[in-house]
Amino acid sequence: MPTPGSVKDNLARIQERIADAARRAGRRAEEITLIAVSKTHPPEAIREAFAAGVRHFGENRVQEWEGKRGAIEDLQGSWHLIGHLQSNKGARAAKLFHSVDSVDDFSLAQRLNRTREEQGLSEKLRVLIEVRIEQELTKSGVEIPQLTELMENVAALPQLQMAGLMCIPPYLENIQLLRPYFCKLRQLRDAVEKDLHIDLPGLSMGMSHDFEVAIEEGATEVRVGTALFGSRPLK
Repeated sequence: MPTPGSVKDNLARIQERIADAARRAGRRAEEITLIAVSKTHPPEAIREAFAAGVRHFGENRVQEWEGKRGAIEDLQGSWHLIGHLQSNKGARAAKLFHSVDSVDDFSLAQRLNRTREEQGLSEKLRVLIEVRIEQELTKSGVEIPQLTELMENVAALPQLQMAGLMCIPPYLENIQLLRPYFCKLRQLRDAVEKDLHIDLPGLSMGMSHDFEVAIEEGATEVRVGTALFGSRPLK
């Protein structure tokens, strides 16, 4: 477990690992965005990560983010909702986040779009479509057979910028066994781009224990919490 106050050192190690993984894949480290998963961590930890150079942060719950955003609203960061979003909280999320990375239902997308219209916000809300890449009961996401139809419908919503796909594969100790899941998400993205004639640059996949494999398979965004902040505080 990283020691308290070592976020800057942890970030340097993560950036080195990102660069090494990108190099192995013939890519540039600059192609990969690090999203610091700040859920359950206090505003002070977010401020420390921002001071170290992190600019993208991921929260899981609308209510938690509402409770701590006031303490860090001076930071010019990009705030991502990466957890499952219920439709009845869509209106709040549309006003609080720069990106909703877990859209898996058209009614939710419609609510996000409608809220942005009602608020008169000129900037489109960035969204990623979460794919249920494996049949796990605890995981959210659109089923693969319905993916193209959902993305076609979301792409038609004027206040949303559909940027790509996200997935959470099963947790496996042997990270090499996760490679097929990441490869599958990339293939799905490529197929939808071809079918719908749209550009989908974003592939959000990979977390603290497996982000290097995800990068080798094409990830453009990795969601890293424990490796950066240490273990989550006990409730």
